[in-house]
Amino acid sequence: MESLMPWDARDTMSLRTGFVLFASQDGANIRYFCRHYGISPATGYKWLQRWVQGGPSGLQDRPRIPRHSPNRSSDDITALLRMAHDRHERWGARKIKRWLEDQGHRMPAFSTVHNLMARHGLLPGASPGIPGTGRFEHDAPNRLWQMDFKGHFSFGGGRSHPLTLLDDHSRFSLCLTHCTDERRETVQQQLVSVFERYGLPDRMTMDNGSPWGDTTGTWTALELWLMRQGIRVGHSRPYHPQTQGKLERFHRSLKAEVLQGKWFADSGELQRAFDHWRTVYNLERPHEALDMAVPASRYQPSARQYSGNTTPPEYDEGMMVRKVDISGKLSVKGVSLSAGKAFRGERVGLKETEENGCYEVWWYSTKVGVIDLKKKSITMGKGC
Repeated sequence: MESLMPWDARDTMSLRTGFVLFASQDGANIRYFCRHYGISPATGYKWLQRWVQGGPSGLQDRPRIPRHSPNRSSDDITALLRMAHDRHERWGARKIKRWLEDQGHRMPAFSTVHNLMARHGLLPGASPGIPGTGRFEHDAPNRLWQMDFKGHFSFGGGRSHPLTLLDDHSRFSLCLTHCTDERRETVQQQLVSVFERYGLPDRMTMDNGSPWGDTTGTWTALELWLMRQGIRVGHSRPYHPQTQGKLERFHRSLKAEVLQGKWFADSGELQRAFDHWRTVYNLERPHEALDMAVPASRYQPSARQYSGNTTPPEYDEGMMVRKVDISGKLSVKGVSLSAGKAFRGERVGLKETEENGCYEVWWYSTKVGVIDLKKKSITMGKGC
């Protein structure tokens, strides 16, 4: 694992959070992570202590002026609200109040904050949103990650295809990266960076579009690569974006708070805007579904580390093992069948069923197809 850039060359809050999330795990080698993040042990232990004492807000630079005043006037509160609104103009009263409290300010009741913001025109306009469909979330981080591209748009350097990745349990943003295209190689490169930083999830879900899905239901090379890492892959139902509702809401916030009405001269300016917003989203922005906690307070990296080295599949005794050739075909008892280009060079297991001449096709621990030798047919796909 290579050392990251010094903290003054990257997003400081993001790096501090990454360090404490890893170094605070049971049995973590703190000095190793200090070297990895390019900081001294003294600095590392300081940020660990602040994390334990104050959570995400403890990682912020401490002010040089006192924040508490028991006799703070309405004008003082209004000035604070204006400052917060200037920084987070799309946030409502509840988020602003909690954010200021996390910064160490003593705030009045929510009703007072709301009334002051309404009086001074600091409340965002109401947005229609999507009617509630009943929320579900997994009970621990890394049980499920949601992945998608935010709709592409033009900027000074061409077109951007932002790749986004969200942890279902904590709403922690794992990736918000400008990409020049939506090719498999591009996505895989970005996922390797995410896996190296946060480990591997149990499952990932995405829509049915390219490069991770196929409207015909056949397997893609990216899906096979994820499954090879021990990740179960699922897809949202066609024409049902609410299946990835948390990510859809993330995209709406990203559009409203970063992209709407903005023009970015080049990819560097665009990615800096993404990095800054992602840090605020993870570390500062209270989330109502989390009881106004911030996502970073609910997230921790996966215990399943990414190595890049995968072991070949092993199949149960009694299963026939066949290798798919370079053209995507395999031979079973003299019958040539097309398994698909995604499986070229792979070894698959064939499990005989109770029906004569029929086999299930397995790849690692996933059933990927069925064979009927009587019909000389093979069906490969997610519905098998």
